[in-house]
Amino acid sequence: MGTLELYQRVAQAIKEKDFDNLKALIPEKPEYFNWVTDIFEPLNVNEHPNVKALIWKYNDDREDFTFAEISARCNQFLNLMRKHGIEKGDKMFIQLPLLAPNWYSYLAGIKGGIVIIPAATSLEIRDLEFRFKSVLPQVALADAENAVKIDAAEKNIGQEIKLKIITEGSRKGWVSIHEILRESTESKGAKTGSDDDLFYFFTSGTTGMPKIVVHTHFGYPTGHLTTSCWIGLQRGDVHYNISQPGWAKFSWSSFFGPWNVGATILGYHIDRFVAKEQLQTIQDFKVNTFCSPPTSLRMLIQEDLNSYKFSLRECVAAGEPLNPEIIEVWKKATGILIRDGYGQTEATALVGNLPGKKVKFGSMGKPTFMYDVVIADDDGNEVVTSEEGNICLKHDVNLVTGVFKTYLIDTERNDLVFKNGLYYTGDKAYKDEEGYYWFVGRDDDVIKASDFRVGPFEVESVLLEHPKVLETAVVASPHELRSNAVKAFVVLASGATASQELAKELFDYSEQHLSRYKIPRIIEFTTDLPKTISGKIRRVELRAQEALSKQQKETRVNEYFHDKY
Repeated sequence: MGTLELYQRVAQAIKEKDFDNLKALIPEKPEYFNWVTDIFEPLNVNEHPNVKALIWKYNDDREDFTFAEISARCNQFLNLMRKHGIEKGDKMFIQLPLLAPNWYSYLAGIKGGIVIIPAATSLEIRDLEFRFKSVLPQVALADAENAVKIDAAEKNIGQEIKLKIITEGSRKGWVSIHEILRESTESKGAKTGSDDDLFYFFTSGTTGMPKIVVHTHFGYPTGHLTTSCWIGLQRGDVHYNISQPGWAKFSWSSFFGPWNVGATILGYHIDRFVAKEQLQTIQDFKVNTFCSPPTSLRMLIQEDLNSYKFSLRECVAAGEPLNPEIIEVWKKATGILIRDGYGQTEATALVGNLPGKKVKFGSMGKPTFMYDVVIADDDGNEVVTSEEGNICLKHDVNLVTGVFKTYLIDTERNDLVFKNGLYYTGDKAYKDEEGYYWFVGRDDDVIKASDFRVGPFEVESVLLEHPKVLETAVVASPHELRSNAVKAFVVLASGATASQELAKELFDYSEQHLSRYKIPRIIEFTTDLPKTISGKIRRVELRAQEALSKQQKETRVNEYFHDKY
């Protein structure tokens, strides 16, 4: 079976909710592969040229693109780059908010064999300096605000980017994106090898400095067939993913996932998150498939969901604990069960609760069809059922998966994650007797208290079930006797007030629902939690803050101790 047929068969499997035989259909890796010329154009542009590929909206502005129109814009963008001497293998740095050029610049980069380096708009000059010193791009694409940062970073490191394209206004040294409209709407694709570099993702980093994750032309787009399956995407769907460009989740659910099967993408650009506006948009655009981080869902369920008329068929969430209250409130109002899943910047959807399959609340689900997932110890031995261990993938560079190729520059890290014939994700979990996987936490986040190991995810999940808790993060707090105590940072729901009485209420609640060694011994009420651009909690910052407080023997404001501390 060829790769094109695999994509077609996966699309059919999603419609029929029959995923059991997909593993047998995975073809051998071809020598050459270009997702735009081999998949996107044949399946979407040639067969469905007048179907909407993208709906972009910002306030009163709206711009729609059919597959033929977005393809033409891709070719114009690629031709402009080539006119300025950009060649296959060059690097393109993109720092844009949620604007339409994100999509056709991605298409142009893939088609032209240009390595894409996404960057969040929240990154500042020093962040860009780190990136440019690591990998200096030949092309930069930015809006006016981020163009200023790029110029400053360029100047500070004493190196110049060959071509800089700006999406609005004019700026010295920059070419207006409107220049692409002068270019031909036809362009020839580059001959790209399956293992050629396609994306450089600077990971958001829950621990340490960002790593540079390298994904390839064949493995990454094709690996996202698992993402298409997990979400349950179909041709004709309008798919909305609450995500911003600059990190891997955008490529997951706002690019490859939907366009692998010909779904329409809704790109809803916002200045700030307003729950009512989000819900109104989901209703008005008749969104069929919806992907959201749990943090956003917690805000959405605060609204009167019954006052909206939705067209939803599938809803998924990933990244942080999905507490039962969200699932129950959402299902009661919409009739749709929110399904959980698990993946990484380094791969695609590894484990998930698939459409039509039995769901166990709290579980990540089962492995998707491209991955052989095992729970193993540090020596590569698979552990017994229900025993906690490392989430690993059986790894062979000759097999077709969406696992990344290498860490760039910091290549010594490769030996830490690729060993014993496995890829170690750095996460902990256990598998139950029915083959469902249960997340424990990041390896770096696991708390070692006395002789016990405590996964923050489980403790956070319990606290999130309490009606007065909106968000929480659990970390280790240095303790003279136990080495560490379990501490919970808690953001309260609207109407709740921090107090000793509420802290005791949460301590008691934890004792009722957790093993004794897992209960928080310290609770600190806070107004917000540090997060990555992808919405994941940066426990590394909280751990550092906690270690410093203990070193200086500080008691923090709104910090309360369990009577058994």
